[in-house]
Amino acid sequence: MNQPLIYMDNAATSWPKPPGVIEAMEKCMREAAANPGRGSHEMAVKASRVLFEGRKALAKLFRIHNPNDIAFTLNTTHALNLALMGYLRPGDHVITSSLEHNSVRRPLEALRRRIGIEVSYVKTNALGTVDLAVLREEIRPTTKLIAVTHSSNLTGTITPLEEVGAIAKAKGVKLLVDAAQSAGVLDIDVGALGIDMLAFPGHKGLLGPQGTGGLYIHPDLELEPLMHGGTGSASESPEQPSARPDRYEAGTPNTVGIAGLTEGVKFVLKETTERIHARERALTVQLMEGLMAIPGVKLLGPGPGTERTAIVSFLMEGLDPSEASFILDRQFGIAVRSGFHCTPLGHSSEGTTETGALRASPGYFTTESEIVSLIEAVRDITAAMRGSAN
Repeated sequence: MNQPLIYMDNAATSWPKPPGVIEAMEKCMREAAANPGRGSHEMAVKASRVLFEGRKALAKLFRIHNPNDIAFTLNTTHALNLALMGYLRPGDHVITSSLEHNSVRRPLEALRRRIGIEVSYVKTNALGTVDLAVLREEIRPTTKLIAVTHSSNLTGTITPLEEVGAIAKAKGVKLLVDAAQSAGVLDIDVGALGIDMLAFPGHKGLLGPQGTGGLYIHPDLELEPLMHGGTGSASESPEQPSARPDRYEAGTPNTVGIAGLTEGVKFVLKETTERIHARERALTVQLMEGLMAIPGVKLLGPGPGTERTAIVSFLMEGLDPSEASFILDRQFGIAVRSGFHCTPLGHSSEGTTETGALRASPGYFTTESEIVSLIEAVRDITAAMRGSAN
């Protein structure tokens, strides 16, 4: 296969990255690759600056007052585990949704088995997002946390966080948001939205490398650390330090990766989430309308008129999604994702628990001609399927 790759798997990891990301990582490796916070020599100080610059950029993007309220993690999954394992206690009740990724569901189910928390899964409404009326009804005296995705990684539908945040605040319940599909794409103001904890990846909409991410923790909220160990501070104590962010960042961090993440965030700040979302939104509508015109293709979730992130999941009649993905890759040079996308509850809501689905997720650097190529490829494959059936 000699044709250039058409990459439509940005919901998993964004690609390509802005040139500055690679340049920043190389510069960090050459000039600041020592352990931050573990020494006073020049290279260690430079490494510490890399982390602080990253926190500042993220704080600016999410309107966080104190950059030290951001703990760097390996990814969103790490951040969500830190939030859930660190906050919930035996007997606590948690409300989440049927849109959630396994990064939320599995830690909750593990806590249910281990310490006896209670979990309620709110189903979606006609628009494919969290049903707010049901959410209100689920709140109990023991409810401590509402944990919701900002945008579904299966259908791209967007949770009305402002309304969810208002419900949580009125009932004295904390709000944890999974921003895996929204950070860098949708405007997120943690204060205005009433977010107590925000888990985000570095390698998706923030355009950084894999192995980076973070968790914003409200200054009034204390979590039990997920990991205990070296921090370079309060080393004489057997206890994990109380000061942020050290309390939540045991061990040597991914300084080089965070250098790249910082440049990705700076790119987002320069372009603005408004422009990025508008660009991705236009590509998504183009793709959805093109696929809807093909006989035998079924789209999941609401139609193109509904506000969403750049995720389009669909089925091709008579063809297993994994086989369709293989054909798209090998014959057309188009990378999409097939399977269950780590969200079995979402597939249950869509009626695709037996088949899974194909997921195409364009990004900011996707072109209109690449969207056309995917539409034409799907049209060719379905036409060939119909021809073989006859």
